[in-house]
Amino acid sequence: MHSFFTRINNVSALLSSCTMALLAAITIASLLQETIYPPQINGQISMKPVKVFNAKTPRQRRKQEMGFLNFNMTADLTPLFTWNTKQIFLSLEAEYENAQGVNNSIVLWDRIVRRPEDARVNVVGAKNKYAFKEIGGKGFSKGAAGTASYALKYNLMPYVGMLRYGEAARLSDVSFDVREEL
Repeated sequence: MHSFFTRINNVSALLSSCTMALLAAITIASLLQETIYPPQINGQISMKPVKVFNAKTPRQRRKQEMGFLNFNMTADLTPLFTWNTKQIFLSLEAEYENAQGVNNSIVLWDRIVRRPEDARVNVVGAKNKYAFKEIGGKGFSKGAAGTASYALKYNLMPYVGMLRYGEAARLSDVSFDVREEL
């Protein structure tokens, strides 16, 4: 005869094995769904040239070039919402090359979309949420190209499975409009 604790141990081991098998099946089904039917995301970004001023931040004593931008953006993220979507992290990133020839990528704006009702994003006349400055202090005007590319990227966070990254829109070669003082 088995003792009471041995029986509880056997039942809990069976239940945990069944739960893990169910989670593995959900992960495989989600992965197959994404590879067979990839979602088509439509997005659009428009903006004016980035205004660059010499400004002083509260934490720094010296002046530094900082970029300020106004942008319009639309994106339809409804194809990303399935039974396994928990939330979507949406961000606008600037990609440019600095004076040393290093490629930089900076997040300028972001939003978390948690419901399918909020999946149609329409932002008009928005400004950058985070500071747009060159960390090395050399400035945007001394960059190799003098332009930047902007990408609207998303990060899909599922309930079960791997994180998925993608790009909804891209805008290339927006110039920097360098001014003297803020």
